[in-house]
Amino acid sequence: MEKIGEIKEAFLQGREEQWRVLIRRYEGDERPGVRKLCEKYEKELEKLKKERQRIEGMRIFEKQYEDKEYICGIDEVGRGPLAGPVVAGAVILPKDCVIYYVNDSKKLTEKKREELYDVILKEAVSVGIGYASPKRIDEINILQATYEAMRMAIGKLSVKPDILLNDAVTIPGVDIPQVPIIKGDAKSISIASASIMAKVTRDRLMVEYDRVLPVYGFASNKGYGSREHIEALKKYGASDIHRRSFIGHFVDVSGTK
Repeated sequence: MEKIGEIKEAFLQGREEQWRVLIRRYEGDERPGVRKLCEKYEKELEKLKKERQRIEGMRIFEKQYEDKEYICGIDEVGRGPLAGPVVAGAVILPKDCVIYYVNDSKKLTEKKREELYDVILKEAVSVGIGYASPKRIDEINILQATYEAMRMAIGKLSVKPDILLNDAVTIPGVDIPQVPIIKGDAKSISIASASIMAKVTRDRLMVEYDRVLPVYGFASNKGYGSREHIEALKKYGASDIHRRSFIGHFVDVSGTK
């Protein structure tokens, strides 16, 4: 008879299909430890079933345009911060792609975003990332800078999309059919994936800025207007990555460029 530790290891090393096989194999085992293992992984299978249903619900728009070969999700992060760039993501997933736990990046933990970043990068047909710097945001305003970052992200894709699924906006200056979807990062797996790629990229960049400019706490606040960030801004003044057009309420930016 196999030891409970060996059975536990088999479950740990397995995945969804292997769990089903193992549960059937050991469902008649009378040992409490084995019964608990079977019950635990039956619950895991139920969770995966619900997650599969949720993800299927996030593929409604992808199914609506399934006649298109390359469906691209577009989203941005960083329109609101006082510092750092606005970053846009463009993601083309394979047909019928299912990546568990993809969601609006704001609804995910940092750890889960990082995990999904690697999965999306591996599974995607193509990923493009675009930026607009703080200086560019000051020059042309945040909305136009966001559009610019989105166009850059599209331009960095290795294939040209047949259709764009955008989170809420219609991007000017793009010759590809677009579908703006309100709260699209919670409704489309493609847009949610773009949201994750953009968010992780920007967060990593702000961590790098924190190493150079530690007084502002960019690693924790990511450039948003937290109390600590605003206090540091008032104490130390603006850095080169602060958006002058955003910080006039906190520091005097007259005479700065």
